[in-house]
Amino acid sequence: MSDKIGLFTGSFDPITNGHLDLIERASKLFDKLYVGIFYNPHKAGFLPIESRRKAVETAVQHLKNVEVVASHDELVVDLAKKLGVKVLVRGLRNAADLQYEASFDYYNHRLATEIDTIYLHSRLEHVFVSSSAVRELLKFGQDIRAYVPSSVLKELKNEEKN
Repeated sequence: MSDKIGLFTGSFDPITNGHLDLIERASKLFDKLYVGIFYNPHKAGFLPIESRRKAVETAVQHLKNVEVVASHDELVVDLAKKLGVKVLVRGLRNAADLQYEASFDYYNHRLATEIDTIYLHSRLEHVFVSSSAVRELLKFGQDIRAYVPSSVLKELKNEEKN
């Protein structure tokens, strides 16, 4: 089994083109990359977890070394240990993201010294794209096609039907 196993986590509520770009770039660095959808079952997300999972799986289906997993009620490092992950992958859009991520890295490293973290900076065209901004645009009936993979649009249509 390969030692080059990574884990990129987020809520992906919804996945954005920025997330997808980071996943595509990270997939080139690892023999196996897990995309972990983390959620809190006590909080209602924008999209149900199964819709998020379907949207992410469809968006990454062209990446043969990427597998989507969902998790709740456990720490990222605990899931990483179960999956044999050696490196956590995090995306950064700005200095605020770095400060936020560094606080998690501090605890992750103390809990699992064998797991390292790498940061990938967002490409310029995605720096201002976030799931929360996409949700706000949707709330006000705006077109989000420029910011999300088509799989998100499909899942949103499925949710409208339900």
